[in-house]
Amino acid sequence: MSTTIKIANAQFWVHDQDEALDFYTTKLGWEVRADVTMESWAFRWLCVGPPGGEGPALVLMPVPRPPMLDEGDSVQLSELVAKGAGGTLFLETDDCKAAYDELSARGVTFNDPPTSQPYGIDTSFRDPSGNNIRLTQVLAFDPGRS
Repeated sequence: MSTTIKIANAQFWVHDQDEALDFYTTKLGWEVRADVTMESWAFRWLCVGPPGGEGPALVLMPVPRPPMLDEGDSVQLSELVAKGAGGTLFLETDDCKAAYDELSARGVTFNDPPTSQPYGIDTSFRDPSGNNIRLTQVLAFDPGRS
């Protein structure tokens, strides 16, 4: 018998939780999975995810400030996130062009149009904090597709 382990959540550092919440729920159409404020800790646990509650959620975690990080490190982390160095979220869709059109109409600004790649059709955008998000329609691998 073996123990099952699964991914429950992933996390992005964000500059403003309310701005991030608006982006992910209004522009991406995701749902709030958890929004709990722990007053005694001055901490808010905020998770969003695609509608339906299936699969991992994305934790929208504020960039830590003192005493978690000293002021200089907090500023440095915030600047790195704004540059897109905080990581990448990879999303998958069954129709990249339709998703691009729908999200563009909701106000998402893309870095590039859907582009054919050997692995499928791909595009990217950033959230208001600068986090990278890739949106891919996975197709059978074809090294000739570009």
